[in-house]
Amino acid sequence: MSTATASSALNDVTLQISGMTCASCVRRVEKALQAVPGVQAASVNLATEKASVKALPNVPVAALTAALDKAGYPASEIAAAAPPAPEPAGGLPAWWPVAAGVVLTLPLLLPMLLGPLGVDAMLPGWWQLLLATPVQFLLGARFYRGGWSALRAGSGNMDLLVALGTSAAYGLSVYLLLRHPGHAHLYFEASAAVITLVLLGKFLEQRAKRQTTDAIRALNALRPTTARVLRGDVELEVPVADVRVGDVVAVHPGDRIPVDGEIVTGRSHVDESLITGESLPVAKAPGERVTGGAINAEGALTVRTTAIGAETALARIIRMVESAQAAKAPIQRVVDRVSAVFVPVVLVCAALTFAGWWLHAGDAEQALVNAVAVLVIACPCALGLATPTTLMAGTGVAARQGILIKDAEALELAHAVTVVAFDKTGTLTMGQPTLAAVVPAEGLGRSEVLQLAAALQRSSSHPLALAVLTEAQGLAALPVEQARALPGRGVEGVVQGRHLALGSARLAQELGVSNAALADEAGRLEAQGQTVSWLVVDGRALALLAFGDRVKDTAAAAVAQLQARGIRTVMVSGDSRGAAAGVARQLGIDEVHAEVLPGAKAQVVQGLRDGGAVVAFVGDGINDAPALAAASVGFAMAGGADVATEAAGVTLMRGDPRLVADALDVSHRTYAKIRQGLFWAFAYNVVGIPLAALGLLNPVIAGAAMAFSSVSVVANALTLKRWRGTAR
Repeated sequence: MSTATASSALNDVTLQISGMTCASCVRRVEKALQAVPGVQAASVNLATEKASVKALPNVPVAALTAALDKAGYPASEIAAAAPPAPEPAGGLPAWWPVAAGVVLTLPLLLPMLLGPLGVDAMLPGWWQLLLATPVQFLLGARFYRGGWSALRAGSGNMDLLVALGTSAAYGLSVYLLLRHPGHAHLYFEASAAVITLVLLGKFLEQRAKRQTTDAIRALNALRPTTARVLRGDVELEVPVADVRVGDVVAVHPGDRIPVDGEIVTGRSHVDESLITGESLPVAKAPGERVTGGAINAEGALTVRTTAIGAETALARIIRMVESAQAAKAPIQRVVDRVSAVFVPVVLVCAALTFAGWWLHAGDAEQALVNAVAVLVIACPCALGLATPTTLMAGTGVAARQGILIKDAEALELAHAVTVVAFDKTGTLTMGQPTLAAVVPAEGLGRSEVLQLAAALQRSSSHPLALAVLTEAQGLAALPVEQARALPGRGVEGVVQGRHLALGSARLAQELGVSNAALADEAGRLEAQGQTVSWLVVDGRALALLAFGDRVKDTAAAAVAQLQARGIRTVMVSGDSRGAAAGVARQLGIDEVHAEVLPGAKAQVVQGLRDGGAVVAFVGDGINDAPALAAASVGFAMAGGADVATEAAGVTLMRGDPRLVADALDVSHRTYAKIRQGLFWAFAYNVVGIPLAALGLLNPVIAGAAMAFSSVSVVANALTLKRWRGTAR
């Protein structure tokens, strides 16, 4: 079985996981899943608390959840394309453990807070024990459960560090209280404050993480739940799940369009901003396509359904964004390797701190306090959250601007792009050519040329063919025999007993055509940026057909934005050299590769990469798919061929080439935030652990720093939500 076949035979399972607290948990969950027979790969995202598993079809989901239950992480399957479950109503609010911790801990901290003011607010030891015990064993029970699960699995996590550190401080205080009642300095405030601060940090972290999934929730909110289906003259309101392909649905003014479809009757404007990022409503008329989730404005429409459920554009967009948010960036692999040894190293550091202070000063009490500070300052959560939360924020804000990033690797690579290569037709131009000129050889009329050309193009859907057929409407159709396409060159066939060919200058050269007068005219037309096709019969040139395709209004601005970023621009086109060079001059493109056959586009891209460039290729057609796959990062224009979208790492939801520069910008900003987050995560630990070991950090301050580190890393990632692209 080939690799591709084996990969396609695997099932994709997504699990929602409970109980993960840090990067060490991620590592352990992945190991538990990969140990299940038949599992080929498992990737866990701490920020979304989800696991993506690729397994053989005979692997039951129950086996995966059982493995995680055994490892101490309850899990359940998430159904494909299912909207996120609503938060449970009723019950205690999420902030109650923090509030309870503050109420119980504040009296213990008052002596520390009021002491500098000359106020003695120290509580009797037994009162301190009474306040600290519920914090330690009720509010802190989650840390004991998590730490015990880690120990059973033979590893460590943040819960274990907190449980060990606070238990040591609490235990030392109880020992001193029993041995020297009324005279000992106790550390109940340290154990209670650490637990309360960590709970506060986790609460703020969860709130911040929730904001990183705003894009998914906004997209899910676009899904209508009902549709008005026309059954004869009767309009029935039914659940969207009951609508079938081919059904005609009525869309009233102000309604959200319930399905993907084609307008049958009516004209209106449609707001597609949350799907495409296009800020202005788009005019729609019969025959045009509409997307489920968009908002109909002033006109009543009837729409014939073309896609439902998981096959709608909105469902595919949600899957793509979720996939990108769940994926791991290559830089995360370094973090995973560090986190695998992080907790054991911290435990060793704490043990050495205790031993060192005890041997040096002979004070077991101070030695234990410093060891506790080492345990609670260590923060594997910040390491685990830095990359995934930033990726979620970056991909989410990009999606709202009409830029869909398929995977984390594409987002990480895009920031380093040095060359952007564009396809011409449909990417930099409108992709709707019109027949601008017909130049017959002597003895032929324009109508006769159009009849012959239309006969060859009758069965083609190529944009140039459609332009010919549009112009030939009303003329008598001529029969054609043995018609066939010549990829990248044109078409040929037999019309009225003569062997005809219609195609590029390359095809004319291959057929040995020589006509100086027509060649001069072809050069003049190409210099104007027009695409020229030759009509040839039995090796003799009959006519030239010149096609004009208007350059997109935003193309020149897109090229200028890329060049302002220091990026070289390249055009790779199958068009003639003259036509391609004319468009390139108009847009200011740096380099042109013309008359490139579809299969050779990928070779041009590979050649640029071989020269040391990080190459992005932008295209929209079937013939662009190999080049999109060959590029470092592929950008597919939505509305083009599905195979192009599949081959690309990034899909641009509007045909606006300025989105390329926006995508590179959001990638650059996201990668910068990832590096900032990892820097601060490492800095907290690299600086904090030695300070704690040297006795320069009180356990309370260490606990606050540990809680703040995770919150600050997530908050830094959330600043990406303010990003706005220039193409909006």
